[in-house]
Amino acid sequence: MPDTPVAAAKPDKLDDLMIAMDVVDTVRHRENLVRRELNEAGREAELIQRLKEIYSQQGIEVPDHVLAEGVKALRESRFTYAPQPPGLKRSLFTAWVHRRRWGALAGVALAALLSTCGVQYFTVTRPAQVAEERARIEVSDTLPKAIRQAHADVLAIGSDAEVKRRADQLKADGERAIRDQDRVAMTRIGRELGELREEVARDYTLTIVSRPGETSGVWRKPPAGSRVRNYYLIVEAIAADGRKYKLPIRNEENGTVETVEKFGVRVPQATFDAVAADKRDDGIIQKNRFGVKRRGTLAADYQMPFEGGMITRW
Repeated sequence: MPDTPVAAAKPDKLDDLMIAMDVVDTVRHRENLVRRELNEAGREAELIQRLKEIYSQQGIEVPDHVLAEGVKALRESRFTYAPQPPGLKRSLFTAWVHRRRWGALAGVALAALLSTCGVQYFTVTRPAQVAEERARIEVSDTLPKAIRQAHADVLAIGSDAEVKRRADQLKADGERAIRDQDRVAMTRIGRELGELREEVARDYTLTIVSRPGETSGVWRKPPAGSRVRNYYLIVEAIAADGRKYKLPIRNEENGTVETVEKFGVRVPQATFDAVAADKRDDGIIQKNRFGVKRRGTLAADYQMPFEGGMITRW
């Protein structure tokens, strides 16, 4: 009995569309083959044959019409992705896809911006606002009150006409500065009235220094080169409780004002010589009270002749 031919088993067929897409992908990855075969007229059949051999080597049977469809799809770029042209729509879609990353970057940027703004506010803006508000309060309230209160205090303590004259003059200057909103002038006048109040309230004795090792008097030649000598006794202001005051003293030799504890008062030579003799006697100046400054007054009551000049250095 002759052998009955056995039908060859047909390989599993894949979906035609998927095969066509695979053909396109295969051909795209074999660019040299595509350029050589598709760019030459009448060679499409040979390309199909070559593709058929490629699939056969993989054990896949692909009909010719499917291979032809794949080559055609490649020619038409049917399965090739064409990106959206640049534009607003594409930018919006791209931003949406990457929204998490952009959100994180935006958060970092916002945090940095807030941090910078915070530093700027607390180190520059806020201190400037506080200083401006403080200045406004000083000009409108604090300084005017201080000037008027100091003036009232001086008048309450003062007991002579000179105290009242100086206090009233400073008060008048202060009121002009208040009307002009002149903060600098108000500050200066308030300080001067405060110093006047302190000076009027003081009560002390100008005592000639006579401690061992310390100078009790000096003589000087005037800076102009005159042969005449100026004689000074060195004194200090001592309160009843033993405290020593530092006083603002104008040095007649250079015109500067210094706040000092000891200073020289110019006296006639006869007074200078008498004090020197008193000290030579036993090393102690018995008559050491040069003057007394009482509360409520500005000038001391001098108990020795005083020529009006003072020095702060010797």
